[in-house]
Amino acid sequence: MPFSQKIVPNRIVIYAKDVMNITGRSERTARKILQQIRLSVGKKRGDIVTVIEFCRFTGIGQQLVTDFLI
Repeated sequence: MPFSQKIVPNRIVIYAKDVMNITGRSERTARKILQQIRLSVGKKRGDIVTVIEFCRFTGIGQQLVTDFLI
């Protein structure tokens, strides 16, 4: 059987746990940040927040965040 390399695609969704790890904030604060992002882009409660939306809101570079998530 040939050796196959598993390719991990770049994630486009960011979760509260990711926000906690990136910012060093508590889970509650991370959830509040995600909710503020949803409100700022006109999304409803429970809608998915993308990495791009997170980066625009926080001012953190997209490459830094995507490198962190991999």
